[in-house]
Amino acid sequence: MIRRYFIFGFYLLSISFFISCNVHPKNEYLPTRIPNAPDYSQEVNWAALPDRKDLADSLPSILMKDIQLNAEVDVFFIHPTTYTNKKGYDNWNGPVDDPKLNDRTDESTILYQASIFNGVGKVYAPRYRQAHIYSYFTKRDTVAASQAFELAYADVRRAFQYYLEHYNEGRPILLATHSQGTTHGIRLVKEFFDGQPLQKQLVAAYLVGIPVFRNDFQQISPCQIQEETGCFCSWRTFKRFHEPRKYVPLGSGIAVTNPLSWTTGTELIPKSENRGAVLSNFERVFPNLANAQINNGILWADKPKFPWSFLITRRNYHIGDFNFYYMNVRENAQLRVKNYLENR
Repeated sequence: MIRRYFIFGFYLLSISFFISCNVHPKNEYLPTRIPNAPDYSQEVNWAALPDRKDLADSLPSILMKDIQLNAEVDVFFIHPTTYTNKKGYDNWNGPVDDPKLNDRTDESTILYQASIFNGVGKVYAPRYRQAHIYSYFTKRDTVAASQAFELAYADVRRAFQYYLEHYNEGRPILLATHSQGTTHGIRLVKEFFDGQPLQKQLVAAYLVGIPVFRNDFQQISPCQIQEETGCFCSWRTFKRFHEPRKYVPLGSGIAVTNPLSWTTGTELIPKSENRGAVLSNFERVFPNLANAQINNGILWADKPKFPWSFLITRRNYHIGDFNFYYMNVRENAQLRVKNYLENR
């Protein structure tokens, strides 16, 4: 691949500069500055589709297999924020027709996260007018930030409706989201799955990188064992022994799944149970990279060692939520799909 936006170590270093950079929305939320709405009947407005060649088809090992062509299950993937601090990214919502932004999305989250799930189902990932990263942190422009998130969710909602009407054909659904994707994914679960007829099609939801409370849903609970279906998994990763006060809320009300044991127990699971991480070199899998332990509403991991990891001083491992545990997530999703299909 010619360009690699997702240079893992650099990205961990740079994430701290997202909100301090001068490139962020500087104006009120103006209708005249809202990007054009995506038409989901057009393939160009999907970052991943199962019958088209895209980066969600990628495999980091020759021992792995992309089964999308004949899969019995669908995966609906909602990508995290890639509209951050680049020059020109000063609107509240990112356009879906910006080639550079789309490349940034595809070469990062679609390649390194959505590809996890090509071994379990047909991967669908919509482009949407994502809210600027500044929307999460502003204390001054909260109304504008709220409007930005509403617009972004409206796109995700329309994409999911289009998917249901034109692609799903009654197949089981696995939902996978990260960061801003999870902000919208929580709402999607509440509106379309929780206590709704579609709940019976839910294999599992991986709602990662944003706090999800155990009582956020009325009829969908946190997964308790590795093969359980119809439930959700969630975690946010920080350096072990760090309690991030500014990343509130912390506490027992947050649902946390350990992605090495797939339980909600608080015991430390050693890195020997880590089947493999995928970092800056997509063609290499790093086994035994990170351990995992649940503590006070977050997931702890000792600082992993990989090339250039000595440069990492941040204690927030948010960007590695999926990638530290790439192979464990992939294999767990396969197990849940197998159990669902055998017992439906």
